[in-house]
Formats: sequence, C-alpha cells, structure tokens
Amino acid sequence: MTATPSDLLREAQTRLETLTARAEAGDLDRAIALLTDALRDGGVIQAFGTGHSEAFAMEIAGRAGGLIPTNKLALRDIVLHGERAAEVLTGSLEREPWVVDELMAVTPVGEKDVFVIASNSGVNGSIVGVALWAKEHGHPVIAVTSLEHTARVEPKHPSGKRLSEIADVVIDNLAPYGDSTLEVSDGIGVGAISSITAAFIAQLLTLGVSRAIADAGETPPLYISANIPGGDEHNSVLEDRYRDRIRRGA
Repeated sequence: MTATPSDLLREAQTRLETLTARAEAGDLDRAIALLTDALRDGGVIQAFGTGHSEAFAMEIAGRAGGLIPTNKLALRDIVLHGERAAEVLTGSLEREPWVVDELMAVTPVGEKDVFVIASNSGVNGSIVGVALWAKEHGHPVIAVTSLEHTARVEPKHPSGKRLSEIADVVIDNLAPYGDSTLEVSDGIGVGAISSITAAFIAQLLTLGVSRAIADAGETPPLYISANIPGGDEHNSVLEDRYRDRIRRGA
C-alpha cells in the first residue's frame, strides 16, 4: 500500500471535522466553563504534556492568540528550577511516578488554578501522577487523550489508574491505537495524528474561553504577536498581572 499526502489530509480532515461538530454540539462546554471560571476567579491554566504531547501545552500557554494567564509545566523544570542534574532528563523520565513530587515542588500553583493535561496513551507515571496531585489538591483536571489507545494499554502508575479515569472532563483526540493512521507497507505505520488533533483541541478551548469572556462584556486576556508593533508592550502589561505565577522560557 502506498500512502499519499491526500490520504493523510483525509485522515486529518475527517477528525478535525468531527471535533468541530462535537464542539458546536457542546461537547467542550464543560471544559470551557471550568477554564473560564478559573480565570474569572483569578486562577491560572496549568498545561502539561510529555513527549510529543508537550506541543499541546505549548499551544495552550505562551503563544500569540493564546490566553495569557497560562503556565506550561515540563519535566525539565526539575533541572531548570530544581536540584536535579541534566543527566536525569532521559526519554524514560515521563514514565516515572517519582518525578511528580519534584516537579510540583518547583511549579507555582494557585488555589483557583485548573489543570489541562494531554497524553495520547494516558498511562505514563508522570502524567497520571500530575493528574492525581491536582485532584488531591482540589484542582479540576481536563484530559486530552486517545480513548481508543488508552483502553488497550496498561497503566504504568502504581495507582493503576489512567488519566481518563482521574479527570473531571475527558476530551478524545480521536487518534487510533498506536497513533498512526496509514501504512506504507504491511504493518509499518505512518501519519501520526494526535499532535494535529491536540493542537486543534487546544485552539478550540482557547476560542471557547475567549468567546465566553467576551460575551460577558469583558476583554479576553490574549497575547498578540511579539513580532508586530506594540506586541511586546501589550503582552508585558498583562503578564505583569500574573507575575511569579506564570513562566515563559526560551
């Protein structure tokens, strides 16, 4: 079988259309309400993902057109802001439950914050651990995961739980088991889709929260591009409202 660009476009387009229809039918409303309420109460949106799912957190926190009261957690924070040596940052770190205590110890979290956690598999130790930490400390959790994939793999956290079993709201990223949507030969998959659908979900959530705030007669706290005149000045004024509560790395 020869997979073509048109095949990949079809796989992506079909899923994006499904996500759009679900959003317009209200499937994201509860998540949007949790995020909006947190911001109105002075909270921050805490976004977390490991591996390729870190791209989802980057779509939520610190980008042009995105909400300013947002913070991106990353496993490297235990080196950048903690006491761990860089050698600990291996590909297997995302599977380790122990990393959570160190990560949250160096993360600024407020009482009204809400967590948005993305993981295609939803079973790795750090992902499940952060979700459990958030719930234990009274924070709502929104999960973005592949329901098809997570149902077919075993949890790696000692609790035996999946991200989808902890979260208050679960959003299916519609990725298939294994993430690949196409084959170039028997059993060899290509066309991973979870990053594409997760980015779209992040933008749907940002749009929904911004609309809710605007509909209430308020101005959504959104970034404008730093690469247009006045961008830095606009962004700095709003970032100052959340000084010491949000981080923006290089």
